[in-house]
Amino acid sequence: MYVYEKNGAEIYRRSFDTIRREADLSRFEGAERDVVIRLIHACGMVDLAADVMISEHAIEAGRKALGKGCSVICDVTMVSQGIIQRNLPAENPVLCAVKSDAAVAIAKNHQTTRSAGGIESQKSALTGAIVVIGNAPTALFHLLEMIENSTVRPAMIIGCPVGFVGAVESKEALIVHPAKVPFIIVRGRRGGSAMAAACVNALAAGLG
Repeated sequence: MYVYEKNGAEIYRRSFDTIRREADLSRFEGAERDVVIRLIHACGMVDLAADVMISEHAIEAGRKALGKGCSVICDVTMVSQGIIQRNLPAENPVLCAVKSDAAVAIAKNHQTTRSAGGIESQKSALTGAIVVIGNAPTALFHLLEMIENSTVRPAMIIGCPVGFVGAVESKEALIVHPAKVPFIIVRGRRGGSAMAAACVNALAAGLG
């Protein structure tokens, strides 16, 4: 028989205690710190704190939007499945259109990915929404182009695309974008669906 912790609440408590002890969280306070702890918990890398960037008023903007019942629009299905929907404060719709016919058609027309096509296919829902990019740099780039060329204005953007082609650049583009949409990002190549969903979960319920 193996000896291991079986209590879920205790696992969370000990995990968060370990993160607080081992990670440099000195740049963050309050709700921002909760977001960073959730991000580290999602990937197991305490050095991630150095790469997290949270724009001014991002936490406030995200929580206010959730409280108003905003949609949470995701680039891929894995992000949407990682969001703990029972913790969302206003039965917020969690949307992902990557598998839709519209996404396929838009992707073909723009010669881009279905993730980018899925974001554009939900153009009517983007204003006031929280947009969560956890996989595809193309989706983040395409969203930034839409913001620049239309009246689309999300309430905030969670930018955690992962990988070796475009991930770094798309996040840096979000930082300097003239629309100044509030954001949470993980700079560099790291990211992924679990981290992106963790940001939403932290906004919705902190470490609860």
